[in-house]
Formats: sequence, structure tokens, C-alpha cells
Amino acid sequence: MKLDTEALDQTVSEIVRKISAAVPEDLKAAKQGLEKNARATVEGAFQRLDLVTREEFDVQVMLLSKSQKRVKELEKRINELEEAIKNK
Repeated sequence: MKLDTEALDQTVSEIVRKISAAVPEDLKAAKQGLEKNARATVEGAFQRLDLVTREEFDVQVMLLSKSQKRVKELEKRINELEEAIKNK
């Protein structure tokens, strides 16, 4: 699954805006170059991360929950079978 690029772009833009806002006004000429470099740096960092979409995460949570339930059922069944063997 691909990431929601619109949400990622908004996040990157917000980070770049915050960095840009921290630049003093007398360095305004360098501000545009800084914004470009900051955007490239932040986008590069996000690309190196192993991110998943919320939908993919939710599917994995559901599968984990089902797996945990199944493990508990199997553990209970094993305990019942062990008790049956002991009582023979």
C-alpha cells in the first residue's frame, strides 16, 4: 500500500513553514533556498522511514487481535487435552 501523499505533503509543508518562520527577516534572501533545502531534507528523511498507511496499520491490528484470540483458544484446548490425558 502506498502512503497518503497528500497528507505527507501537508506534513512536509508544515515542517518547512515552521523552519522558515524561524529564519530572521534580514536573511529573507536566503529564506527561499533554505525552504528548498529543508523540504528536500525532510522529504528524504520520510522516504527512508518504513512508514505504513493508517489503513494498513488498522488491518495489522485486526489480524493481531484475531491471532491472539486464536492462540488463547488453542492454549485452552491444549490444557483441556492435557487434563484429559492426566485423568485417564
